Amino acid sequence: MDTYVNHLGSNAPQTGGLPTSASAAVWALDTTSGVVGGHPVAEALPMLDAVERYRAERLFREGDRRRYLASHVGLRVLLGSYLGMAPAQVTLVRENCPCCDGPHGRPAVDGGALHFSLSHSGDVAYLAFAGVPVGVDVEGIPSVDAMADVLTTLHPTEIAELAALPEPDRREAMGRVWSRKEAYLKATGTGLALGLAEPYVSSAHTPAEIPGWTLTDLPAPPGYVAALALRTTGRASTSASA
Repeated sequence: MDTYVNHLGSNAPQTGGLPTSASAAVWALDTTSGVVGGHPVAEALPMLDAVERYRAERLFREGDRRRYLASHVGLRVLLGSYLGMAPAQVTLVRENCPCCDGPHGRPAVDGGALHFSLSHSGDVAYLAFAGVPVGVDVEGIPSVDAMADVLTTLHPTEIAELAALPEPDRREAMGRVWSRKEAYLKATGTGLALGLAEPYVSSAHTPAEIPGWTLTDLPAPPGYVAALALRTTGRASTSASA
């Protein structure tokens, strides 16, 4: 699958039409930016809904709050551009959880006109948009301690693969596993409720195949890894729109 990552900077984005069911549009942004998509981050609160404002206000570290606001400004700007409405007019909801049917599943646009996924790590955010369920994840390369915390929770084959790697290669390979799993679990809406053992995604440079899904690694800045999961409908690809 072709992989492109568009950059959302300070100017209003040129998104083009809605992604088709067989494609995904992927965007990245620097969450330290003062202006995202033509909107000052410092003036973002009126654009957000009550849930977003509540979450932003609970972040006491200024850097964390600024990154959250920048990523959600980016999300609303891009959704608004795709849907032909002002960013503040986009209504976000939660789908029902596929595990317990509670109202805390995947975030979604009211009416389901477009599927999306948002991930942020450090100073980077990735956003993906598609006509079918989609998940995106960006992660910093894990530390040795972070890797040790989750290593035993992975699929047995992934654990064996990582253990067999030379130490210098192990952290980046672990990052690939983690970003692939997170992208898939976001796309399905299950999150971490069922653990990290399934599905098997492989630690190799090419992701394992998952029936019904297309899983691919994305270009990422130095020190980061990123992945995309797209529900298969015919032939899947990612498209550049800027």
